[in-house]
This record gives sequence, structure tokens and C-alpha cells, in this order.
Amino acid sequence: MDAPAPAATTDDGTPVRQLGVVTVTGSRPTSLPTQIPTTMEGVTRQDIERSVNATDSEDALKYFPSLLVRKRYVGDYNHAILSSRASGTGNSARSAVYADGILLSNFLGNGVGGLSFPPRWGLVTPEEIERVDVMYGPFSAAYPGNSAGAVVDYVTRMPTRFEAHAKVGYVAQPFDLYDTHATYHAKQASLSLGDRAGDWAWWLNVNRTDSEGQPLTFVTRPAGTALPGTGAVPGLDSANQPWLILGAGTQYHTVQDHLKLKLAYDLGPTVRASYVFGWWRNDADGNTESYLRDAGGLPAYTSDFALTREKLRHTMHGLSLKSRTRGEWDWEVAASRYDYGRDDKRQNAATNPLPGAFTGGAGTLADGSGTGWHTLALKLTWRPPRAEGRHVVDFGLQQERYQLRYRSSSIAGNYLADAAGALVSNVQGDTQLRSLWAQDTWQLSDRWKTVLGGRLERWDADNGLTEIAAVSPPLAPHAARHETDSSPKAALSWQWLPRTLLKASLGRAVRYPTVNELYGATSTTNSQFINDPNLRPEKSWTAELSAEQELGANALARLTFFAEDTRDALYTQRTLVGTTTVNRVQNVGRVATQGLEAAFNSTGWLLKGLDLWASLTYADSTIKENAGFVNAPGDTIGKQQPNIPRWRATLLASYRWDEHWTTTLGARYSGRQYRTLNNADVNGHSYMGVSSFAVADLRVLYRFDKQWSAALGIDNLNNDQYWNFHPYPQRSYSLELKFDL
Repeated sequence: MDAPAPAATTDDGTPVRQLGVVTVTGSRPTSLPTQIPTTMEGVTRQDIERSVNATDSEDALKYFPSLLVRKRYVGDYNHAILSSRASGTGNSARSAVYADGILLSNFLGNGVGGLSFPPRWGLVTPEEIERVDVMYGPFSAAYPGNSAGAVVDYVTRMPTRFEAHAKVGYVAQPFDLYDTHATYHAKQASLSLGDRAGDWAWWLNVNRTDSEGQPLTFVTRPAGTALPGTGAVPGLDSANQPWLILGAGTQYHTVQDHLKLKLAYDLGPTVRASYVFGWWRNDADGNTESYLRDAGGLPAYTSDFALTREKLRHTMHGLSLKSRTRGEWDWEVAASRYDYGRDDKRQNAATNPLPGAFTGGAGTLADGSGTGWHTLALKLTWRPPRAEGRHVVDFGLQQERYQLRYRSSSIAGNYLADAAGALVSNVQGDTQLRSLWAQDTWQLSDRWKTVLGGRLERWDADNGLTEIAAVSPPLAPHAARHETDSSPKAALSWQWLPRTLLKASLGRAVRYPTVNELYGATSTTNSQFINDPNLRPEKSWTAELSAEQELGANALARLTFFAEDTRDALYTQRTLVGTTTVNRVQNVGRVATQGLEAAFNSTGWLLKGLDLWASLTYADSTIKENAGFVNAPGDTIGKQQPNIPRWRATLLASYRWDEHWTTTLGARYSGRQYRTLNNADVNGHSYMGVSSFAVADLRVLYRFDKQWSAALGIDNLNNDQYWNFHPYPQRSYSLELKFDL
């Protein structure tokens, strides 16, 4: 057999495969360890520009195997959660997203609600991206248990000479659903500048998004209900029961501004200091539309029609000092901070219905200012001098601390402008994770390589407070907690034949409860509180067996068997507290997942100029044990885990006709899913349902010259109407014009 390829020696940070273990080099910040012992997929800036209609950074993941981002419209800031093989779109805390080594995942909570907890995608724009890498499963010791599903790492641009880039884009979405018939628009503009002079390098990116999304929620009533007007649309709910749709809600108009500044300074030939500053502003109006008309033909409303007005100002800082000797020792120190400087959400009260609420009146103000997180990490890499590159040890120390401050208040006068009034609820708390990890990579021979590692973690939760004004006396602060766990990891790769590689990986992940899961609360008429500060952490064992086959110099096929067994998964469901039935986050005893993932990619293999990416995934994810329930004890046992389809597939074919024209056709498929633990939502094609979908996408790129290019795109070409609780976008048309210097 041929000798394995040597590790990369360039500074561009591109991952290189060596006996199935990905080696990462380079001087730019990254969250990745130098050795990655598991399945990894990547996409470059050139791939994205050529093949993907990318209006947001998460669009870069659109065609990755087994991944889905629940993006509902351009600029979706509060529901775009990443789903992976065995983690659904309600489990944001089971995947980790980084940019330039800075944590973008929001581990203050899991899923959506209140502050909302998807990754902070808005802190990266598509124009910044140099490449995106995805590591599947919790097989690297360098990551906490939040990596159970996947780790996404964005590496953004850092220039080696003067660069200037400008882009303008436009998206139109004709939308037709129930009694809503409208076209929604999104406009974007982005400008980037960068240069390197001597030991200094800098990069500046500014971006504005002005987007109108389609309605996301709907006001409903059971069939036969008396209404204040006519015009309700009859339909079937997710349980196939008849209901009436009275109107549409949560139609966002969001204006977002993004600023990113990056500085790098070479302190010498082997040490680089880097600083990243990100600023994100969002003003979002959530509007509503009634289908009902009174006797005079004017819109009629019930108390369910809500208006929201949000103002958000978030900042991000990252600082790193990194050596790149490629000798016996390399090291890195990195710190980051993410701050909710302002996070206000105003909403009219049920006692202040429309149309009066358009101009003011009573309402509420939810204030998340003071919330955020910070991280600190030390990484060391040791390459024993006598090993000649066949032995690498990575190890490090990490600390992550999350602070939640969320206060809801009533406003008696004008909810659109007045200051907060009487307290409604106050939730706060802190969690901290301190970790020690090590990972030892040995190339035992030309055909064998092994990676052994482990994490030792201490988790603390303190300062927990759940205060609800309706509860008397006030609830006492929650007692502090701590847990200590270890997570072993192991991987083995074998070059069975010159072009056939076999790999096996095994890893344990401990995903601790988030602050919001522990202390978040909602008061109802029949219950005082629905939080549980004694939740147990999720503990998963994940295994993976892969075969990779090279089909020539520019084609690779992979088949992967994966299995995950999770104890104490965290979901919201019902339980009995004394004689009262309450909804709250609880531990689900055991969820087991098994599946197969096939992936293929090639560049000019079948035909010169033709690039192909394809994947097919089958997953059987079943609830095996559970003390909680949805409607009756035992009704979730044997049911499919929510938001995990049995089948999903992607296909992307990109053809370069000449130096000017490139045409790309993409396809995405997902099978039937359920939103509820007991799988009672049998009608997926309905508001609150989760449907199957099959959509095609088109992109045509034309390069006028080296500086100018234009693209026409159509997403959801076949205009499939599909759902994930909310309706996804219907057929959308995009135009973009770009300048590169």
C-alpha cells in the first residue's frame, strides 16, 4: 500500500485527513483540536458562493449529511435550531457552534421560549466565512457533552493582502396559506475590508438585513365556537381534529445590523495574538392579521391576537494567544464573552386587545439584559520529538460560565413606550463547567491509528431564583448544586486496502441542565411553578462504525453506522406533583437511536466541471423508558423521539459550464416527524405539526470578471408547503450582486 499522506504544513487552517483522523493546522483561532477522531464534513467559501443561496450563516449547513437548521425566514434569530442524527430541532443544547474559536451556541437554555436559545447565527455573515467544518458525535475529548449531536466550526476570513468585498441581495417570497395571500421581501447589504501589513492584519465586516417573514403562528378555536365576526378558515389541527383558523400572527419585520472587527498581531515568527469584536442589533416587530370581519366589514379580533416589539443589542468579544512552532510544543490561551446588553420584548396584554393595542394600552415587558456567558481555555499540544509526527498529545483546561437574568413586568399605561411596572416573574441563575481533558493520538503503523481521550468535568449551579408575583409567599432561592463526571473517548482507524479505510469511535457525553431548564418558570391558573432545580444531567454513550472508499483522486464515499443510548434526556412533559398535574422539564428515562448514514462527494469525477454531494440517513430513535407522560402514564413508551425523521437525504449537483457560468441544483428531503413525545400529532401538515418535505433549490452564478459576479436563486422550487410547528418558507426568489477586489 501507499504510505499515508503527511500532515498539512500550510497556514490556511485546512483540515487534512490522515488514516481517517483529521489533522488541523494553522494559526487562526479555531475551536477544533489538532486531531479529530471521528466523521467530519466540510465546505469552503468557494463551495458556498458557487452552490448555496446563502442569506444567513446557517445556510452553509443546508446540504450537510443528517443536519437540519429550523430556519423559518431570512434573519430568523429566535428559532433557528440545529438538528443532527439523534438530536431534534427542540434540542439546541445538544450541539455546539463556534466561530473563530468563540462559542455561538446559547447554553443558557434548550430549545425556544422566553429569551430563546438557538445559536447566535447573526454574529457571522455568509460573506465572512472562509470554511465550515462539522464534527459528528461526542468523540473528541476537547468538547463538553453539548457535542453529543455535532460540533460546527466557522472559520472566518483573515487577509494576507488588501481585500474589499461588497454584496447586495434581495429575496421575494409569495406566500399563500389559509387566508393569507401576500409577498414578503428581504433586503441585505454587506461590506468587508481587510489587509495585512507587516506583523499586523485586520478585517472589518458590516452587514444590514431588512426582512419580512411569513406569518408563523395562527389564532385558532375549536370548531363550532362562537366568534366576533365571520371569515374563519376551517381546517384540521395536528391531531386531525376540526378547528377554525381566525387569523395569522408573529409576522416579523426584523432589521438587523452586524459589525465584526478582527485584529491579529504576530509577536514573533511563532506566536500570534488575535482579537475579535462582534456587535449585533435587532429591532423586530411581530405583527398580526385577522381573517374575521364584523358586520361593517372591519377586522374583528379576540384576545389571542398579539403584537410584539423587540429591541436587542448583543456584543461578543474574543481574545486568543497562540503559538505555531509545529515543533515539540504548541499552546493556546483563549477567552470569550457574550453579553445581552439590551434584550427587551414588549407585548400587549390579553386585557388590551386589538385594534386598541396598535397604539398602546396595557402590556408586558420581558427584559433579558444582564444575561450572557464567558469562556476561558488553555490548550497544549505535545509532539514527542522521537515520534516523527506519529504521536500527538492534546490536552487542556476549560471554564464556561452562564448567567441568566430574565425579568417580566406589567405595564399599566402604554406598553409600547413606558418603563417596567409591577413584577410578573423573575428568573435568574448561574451555571459553571470546569473541565480537564486530554487526547492521545498514535499512528501505530502505516495502517493503524488510534485516539484515546477523556474529560473530567465539574458542574456547578448556583444563585438560582424563581420568583412569581402571583405566588405568596415568594419562593425561596434554590440551593446550590454540583456534579462531577468523566467522559472517556476512543477511536481506531485501519487502512484495510489502499483506498478503503475503516474506523470505529466510542464516546460518552454528559449534557448538564441549562439555567433555564433548572430555574425557568411559568405561572398558570392551576399551578404555582413548573421548574425543577433538581434535574439530572443527560448521559449518552455514542458509537460509530465507518467505511470510507476512495473512488479516484476526487471522489469519496462513506457509509457510517451510528448508535446512541441516552439516559435522563431532558424534555418538557406532564407529571404529578401531589395531586396536581403540571407541565415542566423532566428527565426521560432512556432514548435509544440506531441508524445508517451514507455520504458521497466528488469533484470532476464523472464529468469535468461537475461537483456532486449526496447523503442518505436512516435513524430509528425510540423512547424506551419514561416516568412522565403527555396525556396518560405510559403513553410515550415505544414512541419515536420528537423531531427525528426516519429518513432524510440531500443532493447537490454543481456544474461549471465555463469560467463565467455555474449552475447548481439541490434537493432536500425529510421524512415524517412528530413534535410530541406520545406521537399524537398525526397530521404534520398543519399549524403545530411537523411534516415531511421534499424541496428542490436552484442557483445560477455568473462571473462577469474577477471582480464582479451575480446570482439568481430559487429555494423550494417545487413550492412544497411544509411545517415544523410553524410554516417553512414557500417558493422564494433571490438575487445578489457581488464585488470582490
